[in-house]
Amino acid sequence: MVTTLAIDCGGGGIKGTVLDEAGTMRARPLRVPTPYPLPPSLFVKTLLDLAGRLPTADRLTVGLPGMLRHGVVVATPHYVTRSGPRSRVDPGLLAEWTGYDARTALADAFGVPALVLNDAEVHGAGVVAGSGCELVLTLGTGLGCALFDGGVLAPHLELSQAPVRWGMTYDTYVGEPERRRLGDGFWSRRVRQVVEGLRPVFRWDRLYLGGGNSRLIRPEQLARMGEDVVVVPNTAALVGGVRAWQLTPPVSVDGRPGG
Repeated sequence: MVTTLAIDCGGGGIKGTVLDEAGTMRARPLRVPTPYPLPPSLFVKTLLDLAGRLPTADRLTVGLPGMLRHGVVVATPHYVTRSGPRSRVDPGLLAEWTGYDARTALADAFGVPALVLNDAEVHGAGVVAGSGCELVLTLGTGLGCALFDGGVLAPHLELSQAPVRWGMTYDTYVGEPERRRLGDGFWSRRVRQVVEGLRPVFRWDRLYLGGGNSRLIRPEQLARMGEDVVVVPNTAALVGGVRAWQLTPPVSVDGRPGG
């Protein structure tokens, strides 16, 4: 039986567990605060330390915030900052993270095949039905996005960085700082407005709202979004670590693209 170490990396915390082929957790999920500043070397060490407290696994799935292509970081919004989300960007960290081959680095460090995707994509892998156009939006520190067509993961779009209103991006418009400032009631209205604005763009068959803050959406606002919009549990970010291997191109034994 193949086991998977699934690690979900967020702006405020990093959590992980080990799952079997059916997606059943073989250990209680563990969480550690995301350390800052966070150069790639410390990132790898943090994941290794977390894994050392869990059972061994045959492969590794990591969800990272930001845009990745084939396991290589194009941009990551939080890990290039000096003290965490919304703080000042550190030019040295920006240079280290841009173009960082996270999949190869983690495969080498762990000694097992590794899959590194955007965190919303891993989350989506845990919930999509595999039929029609399915959009996943995760609500946490910011906004994550993943699109699936017939169960196949589409190229990543960093929707969070698109402008929405008052010079704000989606990331800031419905992110955690705004939720705290507005309160859950007004914030829930904003989430509904985002859903209504994106509906004619994606024309989804099903929209899944996940992430740690999705459970805070007020029921009356969720009801107004329509029956094709559902809230899914945040545990999908870990359970998706298993199914993600079926929805993405295969990787070789060293974690690189290939058969």
